[in-house]
Amino acid sequence: MLADKGKYIFGVVKVGERGQIVIPKEARELYGLKAGDSLLVIGDKKGMAVVKTEIFQDKIDEMLGED
Repeated sequence: MLADKGKYIFGVVKVGERGQIVIPKEARELYGLKAGDSLLVIGDKKGMAVVKTEIFQDKIDEMLGED
C-alpha cells in the first residue's frame, strides 16, 4: 500500500467469471468494509470507483437538512 497525500495503491485484482472482484484486506480495513456492506459503483469514460453507499446517504441527508 502506497500512501501519498491520502492516495493509495492496493495492488491489482482480477475480475472473476461472475464479474466479482476481491477487495484487498488492507483496503477493507482502511475503509471499514465488512461482509454485507453496500457499495455504489460509479464511473465515467476514464474509469470507475467503488464507494460505500452510506457516504452518499450522509450527503443526501445533509442537503435535505435531515440528521
